[in-house]
Formats: sequence, structure tokens, C-alpha cells
Amino acid sequence: MPMSFNLRHLRAFISVAEAGSATRASEHLCRAQSAVTRSVHELESYFGVELFERKATGMLCNAFGSALLYRGRRAIHELEQGVAEVASKSADPQARARTRVPAALLSERRLAILVNLAKHGHMPTVAKLLGISQPAVSAGVNDLEGDLGVALFRRTSKGVVATEPGVALLFRVKRALMELRHVEAELGAIKGATEGKVVIGALPLGRTQILPNAILAVLSRHPLLRIETIEAPFDTLANRLRAGDIDFIFGALRPADYARDLKGEPLLNDSMSIVVRNGHPLGRRKNLSLQDLDGLSWVLANPHTPARRLFSQSFCLQGLTPPAPAVETSDLALLRGLLLRSDMATAISTRQLEFEIGNGTLQALDISLPSTTRVIGLIQRAESKPSPGASALMAAIRDVVAEIRRPKAPAPQDVLRPVGEAMVA
Repeated sequence: MPMSFNLRHLRAFISVAEAGSATRASEHLCRAQSAVTRSVHELESYFGVELFERKATGMLCNAFGSALLYRGRRAIHELEQGVAEVASKSADPQARARTRVPAALLSERRLAILVNLAKHGHMPTVAKLLGISQPAVSAGVNDLEGDLGVALFRRTSKGVVATEPGVALLFRVKRALMELRHVEAELGAIKGATEGKVVIGALPLGRTQILPNAILAVLSRHPLLRIETIEAPFDTLANRLRAGDIDFIFGALRPADYARDLKGEPLLNDSMSIVVRNGHPLGRRKNLSLQDLDGLSWVLANPHTPARRLFSQSFCLQGLTPPAPAVETSDLALLRGLLLRSDMATAISTRQLEFEIGNGTLQALDISLPSTTRVIGLIQRAESKPSPGASALMAAIRDVVAEIRRPKAPAPQDVLRPVGEAMVA
């Protein structure tokens, strides 16, 4: 679990923050004032900070309390949305009328059971992972299903599978846990230390040059940060972004109408090139046309990838038939090996083969591929607030891109020539 503080304490804290006193919060929650006060003290002890300014007129959140309140409200809201979505699928009128988060859902153990059982589909595996008995796993599921009034899992010959209500609840639970995962990082940032874990969905165009430089820069400033990258097709990363598994995606943006719940921040343009080994028969020819490429043996990205579609489109726009590749792969290591050992050609962003082109083992042919420009940028959930660590890494990415785009100084022999922008194609 990404957090280990009690969610019931969190709900009590939110009520105190909104009511302005433990007395009024206890009335709202129908709990003893001493229990509400104890919940607040437990949270303050866990985080090692005071969350309120305590005055005769009431309790007011300080900076630490405000940070926890923001993330806590968002987490509870996600759980409430999950309850509402599950209730809408129930045949029980009482369950459909439920709006509050039931007590069973405010249990760390039950949330851990829900997430891990949906992931692994095997109760003994979940029991071993969580260090509890298999009957405890089964009881946790039964408690959730009993309070929510719907079946969250069904048993199959291959294991346990989440039902439609279970999938809906899991989506909201994971988003709630993502908010809570950021709490300690938020409080640490107030203390002056940017820390925590940042998970990035890394698409190919940014992985070779921009992202490594940004990671090194941000770790030099914030050594307590921990960074994880996840490499997968865009649609997979987008779904994991929505579910709260990753903080942001970096790579080629999709059209603005791709999804309303995602927002893209364009940073720079990138175009595809034809790349071959140094010494290739076409390597010294200038002003090549697409017709000059006839007869080449190709290694291209897999069908249905954006890169392949753009490559084919560049031929179709000139009334030509796109070449059929001898090899289809999205593995950069295999692509590199084939190019270095043969006269095969590929269509790719030169950023992805930056080191080989830089050391002269590969080269880009003197030819343009029309209509292959893509926009590289950052993608976040539209309503999300990134963690301090994610914000720092995105800022570092922007700095690296700004350096790439900065006009290059003229060489001494070129002082009379106009200086253009750094090449981004």
C-alpha cells in the first residue's frame, strides 16, 4: 500500500478541518469528541507535524494541514464516486441509495486485498503478499461486498476475476491511493525536501536524450527522489495514467480530441528521417527523392503504430505505394543491430539513434519525409495536481527542451552567417 495511516483518522481530520473544531466534527460524524481528537493526534504523530493552529475560536489548518486536506478530500471523493458507480449497478434499492463511503472501504487491509486480488486473481498469492491467511482475504472481500451490496469478484476455472462493479470500484480506489501516495511528498516539500516516488509513462521519442538528461538534472537537485519509468503503447499508458498508476506521460502528443480527461503540453516538434549505416550506397547522395529509395530493404515499426502510419502517409501523399518491410519491429536494439550490419534502412526520429548518429556509425539520408512531424510534450490527467517530485521532473524536462531549442552560437568561421534555431527535426 502507498500509505499506512488510518483512513478513518483521515475522514475525522477532514471533518475537523471543515467544521473548524473537534466538537462540531464529532456531532457531524456521530462519534465521541475524544475519538475525533484522538484521530487528529494519531495523524499528527504519524506525519511528525502539527496539522492545525489551535485557538480559542477553533482549529484552523496550517500549511501541513492544508496539504493533507487537499489530497484527503480528493481521495475520499474518489471513494465516494466509486461507491456511487457500484451502487448504480446494484439490484438492491438500499444499495443504490448509498452515498457515503461505508466503513468496510476505509480499511487499508481491505483496499490492499481489493487491489492485489484484481491484479493477481489468486487468493493464496494475495494472502502471501499481504502476510495474512487465505480466510482473511476471503473475509475482507465478503465485508466489502456485504457493505456495498454487490459482488466484486467471481470465481472462474483460471482464478478470481473482478466483476463489472469490481472493476469500477478498483479504478476509483487506485486513484484515491494515488492521491494519498503524494501526501508525505507534499508535507516533505513544505519542510524543504522534495522526495517521494515519480512514475513516468515513457514513450520512445523522449527516452534517448531528453528524459535521461532531465532525470540526471532533477536527481542532482533532489537526491531523495525515486524515479520509475514504464514503457508501453500509448493507450496502455493513458489508461494507467487515468487509474493513477503513473504521474504523467512524456512523448508524442495525441490530437486534442483524443480524450477530454487528458491534457497535453506541447514542448517541441520532431520529424522522421531515413537512417542507414555509415557508408551506405545512398549515404553520399544529395537531394534524394522518395523514388530514389526504391529497392531498399526496410526495417520498420510494427503496423498500426503512429510512426508506421506517418511513414506510409508520406508515400501516399506523393502518389506512391509505401514499401513493404523485410522486418517489422519496435525493438530499438534489434533495429540498431540490423542497420549496423546491413544496407537496410529505417524511418525514425534521429533522437532515438542520437548516439549512433553522433559517433558516425549511422547517418540520416539527405531526404525529407513530408507530413511526419510529431509534437513531443507532457500529458497529464486534466484535473490532476502533480506531486512535488513530478512537478520538479516536468520542470527539468522543460529546461532540457529549452536548451535544445536555444539558438546555437555561430562557429568562428560562420560569424557572418545568420544563426538559426537548434534543429529539432
